[in-house]
Amino acid sequence: MAKENKPHIGIYGRRNNGKSSWINKLAGQDVAIVSDIAGTTTDPVKKSMEIHGAGPVIMIDTAGIDDVGELGQKRIAKTLQSINHIDLAILVVTNNEFGEPEKKLINQFIEKEVPYFILVNKCDVDKPHESFIQMIKKETNAEVLTSSINNQADEDMVLSLIKKLLPENAWKKESLFGDLVSYGDVVLLIMPIDNEAPEGRLILPQVQAIRDALDNDCVAIVVKEREADAFLRNSGIKPKLAITDSSIFIKADAIVPKDVPLTGFSVLLARHKGPFDTYLNGTPYISKLQDGDKVLILESCTHQVSCDDIGRVKIPRWLSQFTGRKLQFEVASGLSTLSSDLKQYALVIQCGGCMITRRQIYSRLKPAIDEGVPVTNYGMAIAYIQGIYNRAIQPFVKGHNDLSYL
Repeated sequence: MAKENKPHIGIYGRRNNGKSSWINKLAGQDVAIVSDIAGTTTDPVKKSMEIHGAGPVIMIDTAGIDDVGELGQKRIAKTLQSINHIDLAILVVTNNEFGEPEKKLINQFIEKEVPYFILVNKCDVDKPHESFIQMIKKETNAEVLTSSINNQADEDMVLSLIKKLLPENAWKKESLFGDLVSYGDVVLLIMPIDNEAPEGRLILPQVQAIRDALDNDCVAIVVKEREADAFLRNSGIKPKLAITDSSIFIKADAIVPKDVPLTGFSVLLARHKGPFDTYLNGTPYISKLQDGDKVLILESCTHQVSCDDIGRVKIPRWLSQFTGRKLQFEVASGLSTLSSDLKQYALVIQCGGCMITRRQIYSRLKPAIDEGVPVTNYGMAIAYIQGIYNRAIQPFVKGHNDLSYL
């Protein structure tokens, strides 16, 4: 399933319950194929749309939860997997049918802490029994809407309920570092242009940091590491905050005056999207790694691997050098299913996650956290390895005067 950093809304139910019709209705165009033939939708289908009051979202149409046969079971498995990546679920029911398929979905929504509501569809064709509606409300304690795809008022009610139930942290954009700066402050961004830098443009975390500086009415100054030292010496400007790429932490640490807060783009994302306190606790386990330990590296996007790839090349090399141990490394890219035996790993390292949502990062890491496996983030791990961990996290842990426990 492709990834986008927008709220994800999944629509679920049995075959021919009208899931695809509702996707098309809400999107205002024919995104999903609609047919009277059961099982028309196979793999999850995604569509970007705008919901006034909530902004851009991704709607996900899924295969019927009552699919049959060997192929059908694979489709159901993909439908269930998609719950890991959504922020809100819509369960569509019809024909006064509510049984094991629906209960299985609801159990998954509850287990994964996904808010949901129930849409009783095709009410113009097959009016639901009042006892059926009351039974659903009693069994699920969920909000229930009766609807017809042809009724504009029903569409408005669906959109209104989406806006009501969609978690605020899924659509409300929080500042990366707005609590650290004020109007007119200078934010210095030190950016290397290396083999991993896309030609002609900046990587997403760098763009996000520039935009965040502007949104907070700051002055953003962008330099490469070779020019940063000369700029600071010649300009006499003292930045309120300096941000750099994790790969050049040591250089930036030497360049930026010690009384200027310094952190990394990936560390910003760790606080912005990830379980930051869990990262804080997990990062020091790097020093406890032993010969033969397995380290799982989680990439959130698929990309062409370069000879200096940060996750597949640099971090394994730096970890091995820092610990002096013979470690084993595995990489899982995208949002692929992880091993069911996560206890085999001594450490999990998650990338910044610039391309995915907060919900997707938490869902990705939750199985490891539940198993007690230490987790950290690219930037925090690199800062720890390079000996500037305390400085890199200091802007965000000011309440901790003594960081020796880290």
